Amino acid sequence: MIREQETEGLPGWPVFWLILGLLVFSGYTAVHALSRQSVAFGLVWVALFVVAFVCLFGLFVVNPNEARVLQLFGAYRGTVRTAGMRWASPFYSKRSISVRVRNFESAHLKVNDNDGNPIEIAAVVVWKVVDTAEACFEVDDYDNYVRVQTEAAVRHLATRYPYDTHDDDKHISLRGSAEQVAKDLKGEIHDRLAKAGVEVIEARLSHLAYAPEIAASMLQRQQAGAIIAARQKIVEGAVGMVEMALERLSSKHIVELDEDRKAAMVSNLLVVLCGERAAQPIVNTGTIYQ
Repeated sequence: MIREQETEGLPGWPVFWLILGLLVFSGYTAVHALSRQSVAFGLVWVALFVVAFVCLFGLFVVNPNEARVLQLFGAYRGTVRTAGMRWASPFYSKRSISVRVRNFESAHLKVNDNDGNPIEIAAVVVWKVVDTAEACFEVDDYDNYVRVQTEAAVRHLATRYPYDTHDDDKHISLRGSAEQVAKDLKGEIHDRLAKAGVEVIEARLSHLAYAPEIAASMLQRQQAGAIIAARQKIVEGAVGMVEMALERLSSKHIVELDEDRKAAMVSNLLVVLCGERAAQPIVNTGTIYQ
């Protein structure tokens, strides 16, 4: 495995002025060679011009958040990260690699969750290249590698968890445990991309829905679950209110009720408190036993 070796190269501007001086001096030598018709001056002019011209190909520019990978006839010679004009051997090939932070959204994938329900899922991944040597030499196309491996990780994540646990907070679900799912997704993508010299900064689900063929039935199921949960809350509150009413009546000795009348009172209060419509009470003008 090839690891990145950072190199500085030579400062570009001093080398540029030196090459420019060589070109000027070679021009001066050429004038003398023509005026004196000297073969020696002519050879010196040719040599200086060739050297200066070849050295010009060693100049290159490194932009901020960019790196240049240097190779000599296929052999890796280091990576230049220092921004500005730099100079290296003109025989080096200089491949530009962006080390900026990038992000992309995967395609909407159709996959079965842990319960076997077909769902549509997509993710947004924020990443950057941290090892330029691995990005260049360990994989063929690191940009395409990131996209393919991300989709594979999203598919695998979707099969590990159910879409929803239906109000069961003890288990992780894709819909109800967003932070945990994002953490697991980031770790899985990072493990897949580590060999390509890529660091995953953040990964989150950007789209999550049931597949169209079961969306309607699952919506009904969710609505039924919500209705049941709401009814449970209403019944719990109503029972508490009835219990409080009986305790207050008994502790303050407002009225003494036998078991039958208590049962009737509990039934009436539950109907009033749990009913979907407003109750229409019947006023008893006699005793409670009439």
